[in-house]
Amino acid sequence: MRQIEPPRSALVVTLRYLGDALLSTPLVHALKQRYPECAVDVLVFAGTEGVFEGNRDVARVIAVPERENKSDTLRRVVALWKKYDLALMGQTGTRPFLFCWAAGRRRVGLVSREAGKSWWKRALLDRHAMVDPNGARVLENMRVAELLGIDTIPSVIAPTAGWGTREVGAALGFDPAGQPFAVLHPSPRWRYKQWTAEGWRTLIGALWSQQLRVVVTGGPGAGEREYLDALLQSVEATRYARFDGRLSLAQTADLLRHASLYVGPDTATTHLAAACGTPTVTLYGPTDPAIWGPWPARDGAAYRRVESQQRRGNVLLLQNPDLACVPCQLEGCERHRGSHSDCLDQLPAGRVVDAAVQMLGGPR
Repeated sequence: MRQIEPPRSALVVTLRYLGDALLSTPLVHALKQRYPECAVDVLVFAGTEGVFEGNRDVARVIAVPERENKSDTLRRVVALWKKYDLALMGQTGTRPFLFCWAAGRRRVGLVSREAGKSWWKRALLDRHAMVDPNGARVLENMRVAELLGIDTIPSVIAPTAGWGTREVGAALGFDPAGQPFAVLHPSPRWRYKQWTAEGWRTLIGALWSQQLRVVVTGGPGAGEREYLDALLQSVEATRYARFDGRLSLAQTADLLRHASLYVGPDTATTHLAAACGTPTVTLYGPTDPAIWGPWPARDGAAYRRVESQQRRGNVLLLQNPDLACVPCQLEGCERHRGSHSDCLDQLPAGRVVDAAVQMLGGPR
């Protein structure tokens, strides 16, 4: 394979949601480690820029709307034309391909296995690999690095706002060095990823009995806020502090770095906790962890498709294998984002509490 000349500038195209964008940081990191003099920019959806805050591997973040008309896309393609020595994409799709193809004098990326859909992309890329739709997303991104001859262990790079113990303590209202705390994130963006409100209440009580303060995080959306209002209504206010909608993604990462425990469903914050090295318990329902499992800060490896619990480094992943349909990879039992999911509704609180105590190192 002909060597690609060391690039002075590179663009990584990652047009995905927050958690997916975070899982692209190992590719950016691997590129920067191999070519330390290369200025690496990333092209992302607007609203996901926070994934790269404080990331020393990234020179500039370029944000584009998630949806735009063809004429705006064409103007953007023209503006990017041959601005970079190298352009990379760890995903398929026509729009990310167009940006990658336009921006780089050399272009490398993943393409669909269906020749009828990707033959022209294969012809226009300098190097390509066929995507494995069932492969772990972190490892799929690293296959792009391998096309450049970079063979390294994936390292997810979490953002940072530069908060240390003093800033985290100021936000919390207590000294995290002297008072251990757990972060719970009960409200995923979509209903079909939710665990039960009663389960969360049981967990809060159990953590309180372990002498841990409980910090509840969540997104700024009205739906998530209303869900937390209802969930916490019957919980004694002294047992938790709410930070939903109050912290940026980077500030949340700094908070997580000081936490003794994190518990959450399949959501971007869970991937963030895993990357920060926080002891993490995550609850997976319809989502296939073999593809979308959170990559730990150390000792990473792909997850099996279904198992009662799986430990990877600082992450303990729980599923409900009693249901034969797990994981269905669908949007809940009713096949839409507002649907319930039986596999999560029937996940016993005792299993989650036991997992949390396990990740804390046993009863306190």
